[in-house]
Amino acid sequence: MVFCVGDCDNGKSQCARRKADWAGAIHLIIMPNSNNELTTGEYYGIQSKMRILRERVKEKTPLPRVVDLFCGCGGMSWGAKRAGFNVLAGVDHDIAAIDTYRRNFGEDAGYAVDLDHLSPKNFGEYSNLEPEELDLLIGGPPCQGFSKNVPRKFRYLEDSRNRLVRRFIEYAEYLRPRIIIMENVAEMKKSFDGAYTDEILERFTRAGYTVKVRVLFAPDYGVPQRRRRAFFFANRMDEKVIFPAATHFNGGQDSLFAMNESSYTTVRDALGDLPSLNHGEGKSPMEYDKPPMGWFQTEMRRNSEILYDHVARKLADTQFERLASIRAGQGAKDLPEHLKPKSHFSGAYGRLEWDDLAPTITRWVFHPGSGRFGHPSDVRVITIREAARLQSFSDDFIFRGTYIQKSHQVGNAVPPLMMQAIATEAKKLLRRQD
Repeated sequence: MVFCVGDCDNGKSQCARRKADWAGAIHLIIMPNSNNELTTGEYYGIQSKMRILRERVKEKTPLPRVVDLFCGCGGMSWGAKRAGFNVLAGVDHDIAAIDTYRRNFGEDAGYAVDLDHLSPKNFGEYSNLEPEELDLLIGGPPCQGFSKNVPRKFRYLEDSRNRLVRRFIEYAEYLRPRIIIMENVAEMKKSFDGAYTDEILERFTRAGYTVKVRVLFAPDYGVPQRRRRAFFFANRMDEKVIFPAATHFNGGQDSLFAMNESSYTTVRDALGDLPSLNHGEGKSPMEYDKPPMGWFQTEMRRNSEILYDHVARKLADTQFERLASIRAGQGAKDLPEHLKPKSHFSGAYGRLEWDDLAPTITRWVFHPGSGRFGHPSDVRVITIREAARLQSFSDDFIFRGTYIQKSHQVGNAVPPLMMQAIATEAKKLLRRQD
């Protein structure tokens, strides 16, 4: 679904192509109800809806304030909140993701807006957010054009899927927050001989920011999966940019960090306290059936007394046979010949290993043929809650939408613990200035 939310640079014909009613296109914002359905009554004028944000912007608060652009369901915001920031708003065009955002940050905090068609100037005017008023601007603009999942021969510099990176920069240049944190896939840093990276660094520097970029490894910050992400970290306070030091380390058998809370968080550390299920079983909500063990499980359950989204998807007969025929750590290459798919990804039909990190959790986590998403013991794929745990979403973060929509929200998110580590460094910068 596409929609117009404002100052379409391409005019009436563009709005017609977007199936928006030109006569009524007074810069619309779409807000879903709790069932993720849209009705005529849920189309609000962006100026009137953002009146609530105008009030939030002017509220006195001791906490530094953050706005999240291209927020998805809110992984970066959740990490910033845990680091002690006041989350003013999240903006994204994905309606189901914004419904989740509103569930976790407040019904007036999420805005379903296509930022590609809302200028930074209009956003500032509608929200009453003036330049240099915001403490922190964060965001992870869509990045499919850089992704390693796109074959190299199909990646090109001016891919339209990369234009929203520049849109984020335009917002940053207009809003001039004290600190900027932008996230993207690790491949972005070196793609096209670093052309995009050079442009971002140059534009932030020209705007008066001290900026650095670094690829961070999620397990170094307690996240139980192999995930690398590029972070641009900038400030206009003439302060040296300091990325967070690793808090966790590879705890191999002979390592100084083996079997202690500073070692990498394994699948067992992350999921070991969750109820065992057969495929097709589970309910939401449901009770925990065992106490938490270790720091990670304790942290995930700190503000939750009940478990949501721990429901195992029913598998097709062939999918069940494939997972049942292999052990933890095995995958499609280990299947019996009669069960091997004709073609498959290298990690397809893989099962996780209890005492290892999980691979990168993707938006296709619901499908056993799309990666190593099989449970290490139960013959099933991992649940939405288990996938969320592997992304380091605490159990009190509640998802809205269909099963597929939730899996996309989880897989597309920035791990909150990773973001919390960076946001903590941002808060230190602000304290040094205040």
